[in-house]
Amino acid sequence: MFVKMTDKTKVPVKIWLKDESCIEAECLEQALRLAQLPFIHKWVSLMPDTHTGMGMPIGGVIAAKNVIIPNAVGVDIGCGMAFVGTNIKIADIKELVTGSGTFMQSLIGDVLRNIPVGFNKHKSKQPCAALDKAAAEIEKYNQTPELLDLIGQGYYQAGTLGGGNHFIEIQEDDEGFLGIMVHSGSRNFGKQVCDHFAKIASDLNVQWHSQVPQDWRLGFLPTDSTEGKQYINWMNLALDFAYENRALMLQAVQDILDRLMKKHAPKIKYQYTDLINCHHNYAALEHHYDANVWVHRKGATRARLGERAVIPGAMGSYSYVVEGLGEPASFCSSSHGAGRQYSRKKAMEKFTAEQVMVDLKAQGVTLGKNNKADVAEESRFAYKNIDEVMENQKDLVKAVKRLKTVGVVKG
Repeated sequence: MFVKMTDKTKVPVKIWLKDESCIEAECLEQALRLAQLPFIHKWVSLMPDTHTGMGMPIGGVIAAKNVIIPNAVGVDIGCGMAFVGTNIKIADIKELVTGSGTFMQSLIGDVLRNIPVGFNKHKSKQPCAALDKAAAEIEKYNQTPELLDLIGQGYYQAGTLGGGNHFIEIQEDDEGFLGIMVHSGSRNFGKQVCDHFAKIASDLNVQWHSQVPQDWRLGFLPTDSTEGKQYINWMNLALDFAYENRALMLQAVQDILDRLMKKHAPKIKYQYTDLINCHHNYAALEHHYDANVWVHRKGATRARLGERAVIPGAMGSYSYVVEGLGEPASFCSSSHGAGRQYSRKKAMEKFTAEQVMVDLKAQGVTLGKNNKADVAEESRFAYKNIDEVMENQKDLVKAVKRLKTVGVVKG
């Protein structure tokens, strides 16, 4: 970890990398802008997977006094990870023959057919406790009528994957056991909430003659203001929706696995273990260094002492189940993944779809994806080395379980 300050910054930037050569210039500039804001508590923290984001670096953590910044949470509010382990040995089922190829091909194919991906959604309303609760407490949201339709629309997106870097993976740990991992968030719901309140924050900051330049895209809302309270209400709803969205997909994959196990491996007795469901795009009121502050984690995972979380690599790479070490300097946070090395556009320019497909085949990874033309966007080569990321955050988390991709569904 190294520390960066300039004559303009009010607080330092703490960066969990070896030195300045390891970070993008634009990413560092974004962090230094954050460090100039008057309401930042103690310092800005950048995790080892950090890279340039919108307004605030992805892999960034700030603690803010009495304000909340929509773009420091991000457009995919509640994006995060879910995981469940099993005592099924991958070797016992991977090559079983079914009517649709191997067991793994059948499993990945059924997941792709049953869980909507990309811009797709369910054709009928799905059960969703988070949205039911919102509908029952509609007075909390009535002051933002422009967003009310999101509650009804959300029922069709509950239990859907989305696109980009979101995935469902079947993984094998170092002992050979099968695990299921889901990476997804609040879908269009969170994006609409962020865009709406980021615009309000920007407009209000102009009215208040805020010293925060508009092109920094760091418009803020006082948490005791009507607008700030409304954003917090909608953000928390998006968090609840994202959490349930992952849980629904995890259960759907378990149901498919159960059906295939019953049909093709009925003698294997198994159980599910180690359930984890955690966010890595959100803000929450927490107590750090003698103050109650709004900790914004944008592409960062909470890692309190003893707390379990999931840090994914990239498809065909390794992922980790970790236990937090409760490091105060990171506001009890860690990375949320490997972090991009190339933007999606640059990855498409640098790697071909064929290269990625050959690489996945060589590793024995079964891919489920409707449109393989853009598969290079999510190539493991487009991401940083997850093991280097883990090495750079040994003071933040300890690895509990290492997982390797066996099958993956992408939007």
